[in-house]
Amino acid sequence: MKIKNLIAISVVLFAINSANAQAKKYIIHTVAFYNFENLFDTINGPNNDEEWLPNGIQNWTGKKYKQKLENLSRVLSEIGTGENPNSPTFIGGAEIENRGVLEDLIKQPKLINLDYGIVHFDSPDKRGIDVALLYQKKHFKPTSYVNIPLIIYKKQEAKVTKKEKDEETDDKVVAENASERVYTRDQLLVTGFLDGDEVNIIVNHWPSRSGGEKKSSPFREAAGALNRKIIDSLVKINPNAKIITMGDLNDGSYNRSVKVALGAKLKKEELKTAGDIYNPFEQMAKDGNATLFYRDAGDIFDQIMVSEEFVKKDYSSFRYWKAGIWNKPYMIQTTGQYKGYPLRHSMNEIGFSDHFPAYIYLIKEIK
Repeated sequence: MKIKNLIAISVVLFAINSANAQAKKYIIHTVAFYNFENLFDTINGPNNDEEWLPNGIQNWTGKKYKQKLENLSRVLSEIGTGENPNSPTFIGGAEIENRGVLEDLIKQPKLINLDYGIVHFDSPDKRGIDVALLYQKKHFKPTSYVNIPLIIYKKQEAKVTKKEKDEETDDKVVAENASERVYTRDQLLVTGFLDGDEVNIIVNHWPSRSGGEKKSSPFREAAGALNRKIIDSLVKINPNAKIITMGDLNDGSYNRSVKVALGAKLKKEELKTAGDIYNPFEQMAKDGNATLFYRDAGDIFDQIMVSEEFVKKDYSSFRYWKAGIWNKPYMIQTTGQYKGYPLRHSMNEIGFSDHFPAYIYLIKEIK
């Protein structure tokens, strides 16, 4: 691929003592994750979408749907542009009704010229929402993709006291009556070549906190364990595998699902072997940043993590550079009880999402 087709920027990665040192040039790509919050169309489908129809309780009209797409496309086109003039090369998404809404999204004026491809599967989730990956075709060539089911059962719930309150969420945990299986989102694995470098991307939306954090924690711990199993399988095939796992985990970086089941590390120095996972959002959470708020407390449920191969100091292939949360003023509620929260949909206003998107940069030196 010719250099003119790549996005090259000059960055100084580290302080260099030599007065004669020259700034190096790097290719940069943005990897983003965004919970689209109820991206439903207005057509009655086979899933549980009755709430999101023109005659449903959300009064979800064509006009509202169009505004939602326009709002989302604005955010997606801008994520990471503080350091990278190009929109994200990869966008992981959650709370997506079907492939059709993604087709409508990438045709929006702010996105259509970016020529995004789509990887999407319908999942068995009871709300009818899925995860997906959008990618810029000129930079990424997928070679394989698969949806991997998360098999969990109602009996796995932890026992709690009556004092623990139910979390207020529209993402309820619903078990199938006969088997007691809880049907939730699959984990999406996509492998392909990013400007010639093979990368593996896992997109997640782990089970909600419906019923309370403690009671539902085993479901998310199972999701973390499945993520760990996928990563170990990739490393077994290729010890030098570059792996990105991202999503709305419905847990913070400090919870057992992330720290124990997945085994994510706070510091790069803690990564010792292939398949070890670095989570830059753990330190960001410690520093008081947030992608969402609940009962006036902020947390980072939307996380993007990378495998040990991405944090090596040789920039001859793509490596992790840094992470961020995209929370521009127009995306934030400015008045009322939820001032400072993400500006989400209400009956009177079509907002963006109840989450802020997370993103990271990947860089590679141009020789």
